[in-house]
Parts: sequence; structure tokens; C-alpha cells
Amino acid sequence: MRSKIFLAGMMAGALLATPAFAQNLNIRGTIASFESSTLQIDSFDGRRVAVDVPADLRVATTKPFSLSEVKPGMKLGVTTVKAPDGRTIAIDVRPIAATASDGLSPWDLRPDSVMTNGIVEATVTSNNGPELVLNYKTGSVNVFVPPEATLSQAGPGSLSDLKAGETIFVAARKEGDKLVALRAQVSKDGIKPTQ
Repeated sequence: MRSKIFLAGMMAGALLATPAFAQNLNIRGTIASFESSTLQIDSFDGRRVAVDVPADLRVATTKPFSLSEVKPGMKLGVTTVKAPDGRTIAIDVRPIAATASDGLSPWDLRPDSVMTNGIVEATVTSNNGPELVLNYKTGSVNVFVPPEATLSQAGPGSLSDLKAGETIFVAARKEGDKLVALRAQVSKDGIKPTQ
């Protein structure tokens, strides 16, 4: 009996000693500086954020993209919001890797926005304008793409593209009291990352 109590106590102690799950978050803003593997970002919400940058960080630049390039079978990441009339409205459209997971998930680009990763089944021109039919494996959705929606795509990049004044999107993990970059996309030639 004592051994069982002792074992239970050890297990409880191990659980208490286990660090909390790492928290992932997205940072959007303007690069203030990049020195000694630390990226200083003036975020769009008014904070100065320091992010540790691993030497092998995946960095992408940003290139133009247009609806004329969208073809059936292409995989897109489309951030959407719901209009008052129930329509699904795109605020951001990007081609993504064919290996990216399909599905819907909450996103933080705007309040109540949703990220849809899916395959283009069709492009439609309705009375309202262009629409995309996206299949996200467990269903499909018609997405209206208004003229003000942002469109861009990732291009090749490196740590040397992380320059002061460029606009940046960083996916980061909170590890203790610091942030560590997981991937980054940075503006180039005036084309800014949206995400």
C-alpha cells in the first residue's frame, strides 16, 4: 500500500514539475532591427516585441499574386469573415504548399476570422463578383473575393531579408519568458505579407 502511495506521489510531483505546453502566436509588424539573432518588431498593435531567431529559421519573401493565377486543383489558404447576409468573404488569399493540412481553423488576422486551407474546385463569376469554391476535405465553401481582399504568395528568402523597415509576419512559440521564431515571411519590393 505504501509503495502505491509513494508511486502516486512521485507521479504527481513529476506532473507539477512538467513545464506548461508551449504557446504559439502570430506577430505582425515592422522590423525595427535584427542583430545578434534577435529580431525587434514594432507590432501593429503598438508593442515592441523581441523574437529569438534560430540560425535555420525558414524565411520567405513576398511576391504578387492575382486571381487570374487561380486554377482548379490549386491549394489555397484563404482567410475569411462572415458578412451580415451570411456570405463568406475573403480578406486574404494565398497559394500554399500542396502538403499543407486541409481544414478550417480560427485565425487572428481580424476578429472572428477563419483560415480555410483547401483545394480550388472551381472559380465562379457571380453577380457580386468572383467566387472561389474551396474543398477543405470535410466540406466545401463558396468564398466571395472582393476587390479589397489582399493577395500575395511566398517567394524564396533568407535571414538576410530581415531588414529594418520591412513588414513581417512571424509565427513564434513562447518558451518561458522569450519568443522563438518558427517561420517568417517578410516584405520585398513593396509587396507585404498578409496572413
